[in-house]
Amino acid sequence: MIDRRLTILQVLPRLAMGGAERVAIETAEAIKLSGHRALIAAASGPFDVAATRAGAALTALPLATKNPLKIWRNIKSLERVIKSEAVDLVHAHSRAPAWSAYYAARRCKVPFVTSYHGAYSETSGVKRRYNRVMALGDLIVVPSRFIAGLVMSRYGVAESRVRVVHGGVNPLVFDPAAVLGDRVSRLAKAWRLDMSRPVVMLPARLTTLKGHKLLIEALAQMRHADALAVCVGATGRPAYMQSLLALARQRGVEDRLRLVGPCDDMPAAMMLADVVVNASLQPESFGLTIIEGQAMGRVVVAAGHGGALETVRDGETGFLFPPGDAPALATMLDHALDMPPEARIAFGQAARAETARNFSVEAMQLRMLTVYAELLT
Repeated sequence: MIDRRLTILQVLPRLAMGGAERVAIETAEAIKLSGHRALIAAASGPFDVAATRAGAALTALPLATKNPLKIWRNIKSLERVIKSEAVDLVHAHSRAPAWSAYYAARRCKVPFVTSYHGAYSETSGVKRRYNRVMALGDLIVVPSRFIAGLVMSRYGVAESRVRVVHGGVNPLVFDPAAVLGDRVSRLAKAWRLDMSRPVVMLPARLTTLKGHKLLIEALAQMRHADALAVCVGATGRPAYMQSLLALARQRGVEDRLRLVGPCDDMPAAMMLADVVVNASLQPESFGLTIIEGQAMGRVVVAAGHGGALETVRDGETGFLFPPGDAPALATMLDHALDMPPEARIAFGQAARAETARNFSVEAMQLRMLTVYAELLT
């Protein structure tokens, strides 16, 4: 039982847009609401305001650097923060700042937690050693059982040191009943969508691994030849976008493809979708867009690997297809669009209920606080 006010320090490169940053801010909110102090050390970024509003006190440090000398200097900076703020536990969310935080925490004799957010690539011995710091936590938080297995097999970590804390979605924000006014119609108009046609939506930044080309190939093979594919996400490299448009022209579906860029109102965007797709070519560590689509009551079709195997019960809360298989994806999309409206609504309601039970922000926050309590009681 924790009967005193604790101070938890989280470290990140900078407070910018990303999954690790979102988790850190949501965790800070939980720390604050539970009566403790939340500190975040990071380089300043566009999410500073969000972190402050969540209840975190910010310490600006140049933790985004990968320069070994600067990482070493940051050890002293973090030591000063730990001592001056009477920090009880340090939680690192990223590799570069984790190296500084690891040594600072050890020198100050406070518990050290890491969040192993993704399936980091290990293309060389140097990269493997660089990644290894994320397996040095007294406890290691992972977003899925898939990542738990990866950490244990890569580094020989005992299962007793690994804690699965699934990502969470806010069911009050991602709620069809909460999308009011003209939010949906404005997006439909901006994206040139004919709402009499079915919409298949892929919410992901435009990178090769997210499977946009796979979706275009599937679009060309669907029986529902009137279906529109809407890709929502940061555009990334112009050359990649041009390659998507070129492929769509080659497959004769250019007029059925919309590359609409990023959107700051994803609940309204998903209300436009009949089906939400996750087509990642490599296993996702978790797959936040899957549970966002489920929370919005959409039918979700996802590549059957990685975290999707933990968030989608095939045929009950979504559909899985063999990763990288365009014909199988086309068949599954047709199957989803063939569902009668009432069946699709019931399916979406079941998915939303499952998400509220197991993948809410509140559930994630409670699990994270439990991890801290293990080390601090």
